[in-house]
Amino acid sequence: MSRLDYRTAGESHGHSLIVLVEGLPAGLPVDLARVNAELRRRQGGYGRGGRMKIEKDEAVALTGVRRGRAIGSPLTLQIVNRDFRLDEAPPIHRPRPGHADFAGALKWLTTDCRETLERASARETAARVAAGALGQALLREFGVRCVGFVVEIGGVRAEVSEDVGPDELVAARDGNDAYTPDARAAEEMIAAIRAAKVAKDTVGGIVEVRVFGLPPGLGSCFRWQDKLDGRLMQALGSVQAFKGVEIGLGFEAARRPGSAVHDALAYDPAQRDRPSFGFVRHTNRAGGLEGGMTNGQPLIVRGAMKPIATLMQGMDSVNLLTRAPERSDYERSDVCAVPAASVVAENVVAFEVARAWCEKFGGDTLREVRAAYEHYCAAVRQLGEASGGA
Repeated sequence: MSRLDYRTAGESHGHSLIVLVEGLPAGLPVDLARVNAELRRRQGGYGRGGRMKIEKDEAVALTGVRRGRAIGSPLTLQIVNRDFRLDEAPPIHRPRPGHADFAGALKWLTTDCRETLERASARETAARVAAGALGQALLREFGVRCVGFVVEIGGVRAEVSEDVGPDELVAARDGNDAYTPDARAAEEMIAAIRAAKVAKDTVGGIVEVRVFGLPPGLGSCFRWQDKLDGRLMQALGSVQAFKGVEIGLGFEAARRPGSAVHDALAYDPAQRDRPSFGFVRHTNRAGGLEGGMTNGQPLIVRGAMKPIATLMQGMDSVNLLTRAPERSDYERSDVCAVPAASVVAENVVAFEVARAWCEKFGGDTLREVRAAYEHYCAAVRQLGEASGGA
């Protein structure tokens, strides 16, 4: 059994994007239709630019799949770029503030930002979405659901109850181009994006991911590297243009007294067969994580995306060849990619949770993973019974 992990390769205007996934258990159904549905969602949302009219992202399995199932070997997916013009693309000598252009040019000792921006581009997230869709396939085998959506764009905040289930969340989210479950807020968000486009500006926002059906105990408190909250922060914080991550109450927890932060614990035998094994909370301020581990409540994590750094109006910059002050270069871009970012966030969170799942219930085959999970559930339900509850 190898550790569940993935790597991506490819440039924004290169031939294709590649994602190589290792550690998927043999026997897992690989539904490319679901993978491609996630890729289409990533391409959608209000505020996207002209690139999305050119591309039609579809993943093709190159290795690791036989007759629709993972065979346990490294699984490779390819997403071909229709806008393939890497060698013909002109050099970029005027870095765009807010992008990787400047730092990358100096790091790799060049005055041409092209190579840096081609790899640093958010186009790479298509490969991450494909990997996350495979992670979701594993989680679905055990009734775990991941749902990502938009909670804020351009200062417009959505109201989304924590009591809403995954099916209702998905139906409401998919009912508008802002990808938010709040229909009222969707109209205002779209108006904010439209106003930014008129001003030749960009807007950012906040996305949220909820994961339903997780048992307690994924992650660990023994090594800092294994704490699931830290791993989720790294996964989300590495998404292009994300500048902040919070779990549950997040920063709000620092402003409240402890009695208004922590979630009281109770036991309801009628819920013994649910993923929380009958242990219930009437609040979920912790966002489903305590001590680096899941606690049986829905996992709630949010990421803050800054406005896209490529502005039609440009910004003050410097020509790396001449050192003279000039306006930054313009590369075709979006006005707002927050809706698309919610799809990326959903899938990077799903993969990290799937990784933690395999660490807890790992096996070379799906059959072994299922057996380990069922054994764990039975063992938890028996806790205290042998000693009469002592």
